[in-house]
Amino acid sequence: MNKTIRRGAVFVLLLVLALLGRATWVQAYEGKALANEKNNRRKIIAQYAAPLGNIVVAGSPVTGSKETKGGDLAYKRSYTDGELYAAVTGYSSQAYGATQLEGIYSGVLDGTDTRLKNPLDALTGKRADPGTVLTTIDPAVQKAGYEALGNKKGAAVAIDPKTGRILGMVSTPSYDPSKIAGLTDGKEWQRLTEDEDKPLVNRALRQPLPPGSTFKLVVAAAALEDGLYGSVDTATDSPMPYTLPGTRTVLKNENASAPCENATIRTALRYSCNNVFGKMAVDLGQDKVRAMAEKFGFDDKELDVPVRAYPSVYPSGMDKAQTALSGIGQFDVTATPLQMAMVSAAIANDGLLASPHMVSQVVDSDGDALQSYEDGATERVVSAETAKQLRSAMRTVVEEGTGTNAALGGGVEVGGKTGTAQHGENNSKTPYAWFTSYAKDPASGKEVAVAVLIEDSGAARSEVSGNGLAAPVAQKMMKAALR
Repeated sequence: MNKTIRRGAVFVLLLVLALLGRATWVQAYEGKALANEKNNRRKIIAQYAAPLGNIVVAGSPVTGSKETKGGDLAYKRSYTDGELYAAVTGYSSQAYGATQLEGIYSGVLDGTDTRLKNPLDALTGKRADPGTVLTTIDPAVQKAGYEALGNKKGAAVAIDPKTGRILGMVSTPSYDPSKIAGLTDGKEWQRLTEDEDKPLVNRALRQPLPPGSTFKLVVAAAALEDGLYGSVDTATDSPMPYTLPGTRTVLKNENASAPCENATIRTALRYSCNNVFGKMAVDLGQDKVRAMAEKFGFDDKELDVPVRAYPSVYPSGMDKAQTALSGIGQFDVTATPLQMAMVSAAIANDGLLASPHMVSQVVDSDGDALQSYEDGATERVVSAETAKQLRSAMRTVVEEGTGTNAALGGGVEVGGKTGTAQHGENNSKTPYAWFTSYAKDPASGKEVAVAVLIEDSGAARSEVSGNGLAAPVAQKMMKAALR
């Protein structure tokens, strides 16, 4: 073979190898990427070719699949009590994708998750039978919260303090995911996305707002843990009126006649004394308050339940006046109802914060666990003694103070803290009403922690209070949890 032919043969061989390499790359990598592309029509057709797996509450599915007529998508998602559970399930839409549990576990629910396949399925590419998502939600607690919120704009979260199980998660106004499940639901989608009340937003997890006086529990915990004050019944160094450091602005109390001068932590929580907790935050310093807030879960950018919650924030870089405002849950402090429920849950559980979660297990079609979420995985937030003292002060709030509407009677221990957070420039808009609480039934041993946010109730500004609007919602959820 002469030199020219050899060179030609080598060149042709290199071309063949290049073509084989390119074909392998396209099939193995780009083909997979194309198959997973959200706008790939074949992927959507395959996803809705058969009934989806279900999301289950207390042994009963709250989702289903409905056979369609015409078109190339054989089934679409359906929901039982869609508005009641929308904050838990999210939606699965042929046109608009999937959110929350529907989105996180889409592969399990449509049978494409590789954990569902047996070895033969893996070789043949056959779609496996879909799996099931088992939630921790208690339908009685969920319904109680949803009905109590009614037509108010707000959210509520109930947690079992010992296990971290989320028993209820409600956001209102809600929506029916069934109405946006198909390809021809554009008008309903437009209505929801243009609604000023943002029904598609899960306020329980994903809309942090100023927590107001409910944050005083965090400041009190920091003061007790730091040793600034020995107990909730020790007199504090709290002048009244209290002028914000470096300013001429007086930090006013909601009740001008309340006994807030040098008040104990118990009295200051009972009457929600701003001067006490503003001064306390300054005396501690923002770093100590932040450290305590972060123990409770603030500033956590990876809080998954398993839906990721937006971080609740305790700010940094403040001057002393701003630090004082942060001590009463204002300035740039923000929190979700989930976060404030975690605060009460840790206090109720002797200072231990159990990791919150609303899914217990993800199982395959045979009921075998693919993934389990551990109950009671705890971290120490405050000492048992500090938690005990805070519970005692919180009981005073409910029994004698600003949270009387949360009382349950019948020997049930209830503690709580109200909050009314300023909204708008110079507090020009209707304030937010908050309530965070816990309840323990000594007869049954059951416990629950609840946080409620009322963003807007339609009530007059003068009628907005944590006790008047948020505490009754918490009371109904706690009652349902302890039934």
